[in-house]
Amino acid sequence: MHWTRPARAALTVLLGLGLLLPDRPDPLAPAAYVEAYPVVAARLRAAGPPYEGWAEAGRRFLVFDPRGDGLAVEVLGDLATADRIAVLVPGVGSTLRDFDRGLGGVARRAPARQGAELYEALRARTPDARVAVLVWLGYDPPDGVTTAAGPTAARRGADALLAQLRLLAARRPDATVTLVGHSYGALVVGLAARRSPVEVTDVVSLGGVGVGVDRADELARVRIWAAEAPTDWIRRVPEVRLPGLGHGVRPGDPVFGARPLPTAGVTGHDGYLAPGSATTAAVASVVLTGTDDEGTVAP
Repeated sequence: MHWTRPARAALTVLLGLGLLLPDRPDPLAPAAYVEAYPVVAARLRAAGPPYEGWAEAGRRFLVFDPRGDGLAVEVLGDLATADRIAVLVPGVGSTLRDFDRGLGGVARRAPARQGAELYEALRARTPDARVAVLVWLGYDPPDGVTTAAGPTAARRGADALLAQLRLLAARRPDATVTLVGHSYGALVVGLAARRSPVEVTDVVSLGGVGVGVDRADELARVRIWAAEAPTDWIRRVPEVRLPGLGHGVRPGDPVFGARPLPTAGVTGHDGYLAPGSATTAAVASVVLTGTDDEGTVAP
């Protein structure tokens, strides 16, 4: 079949809005809106256990791709009406297989559970708020520390995330978006934020290895917040940036200049969004009000 240029352009728009979805979705052009829900639910059912159970439980996904390490973007809350949206991006080793159970079977490391904790914190703080959380495993994170030493995977992830953010902005131009990245995910959100639509106002780094710049003021339009627990091993990562190696100054290092978030109740590298942590409550506050629970105001 011969496609004219206008026909190709129209098809691209429909795919981007989730009105049409290919059988094997392109990870760099994820669906971004609620029209995708029933199509993705059908894919979940077709994939068998445990994924068919996700669909039967009424969980909503914008993206699901079981190939390789897998992709998933879950929506908590009503994305169609939300005026405050948080996008949570996980880091090294995250795969579809561990989306619910967590790396090594450790529940607190599961992106889905971390997203649920943040969503519950948002609802607890302001029950009538119109909020949504996207648990965004929309890229292929590095498998281990060695491959995480470079920015290649983060750049690809940032491109995919940016495509999603632009489509969200087109459909929800009045919404405020906060990007939350854990570990290597902080680098993904930092790189995306440099080119993001104006709806993205805040970046939150949780034990982040870097955000693509060495000073907070280099992302002048976007406010940067950082939580880095005293027991987090990320503090031992060398703060270097060489061609293809290293990610520069960590957002949690005071010299970076990020607005600090409390870490009471956080143990190690994976406890930032654990139940009862001060960080979870503070991130919810940033999403809702632009301040943390200790009164730090974003100018």
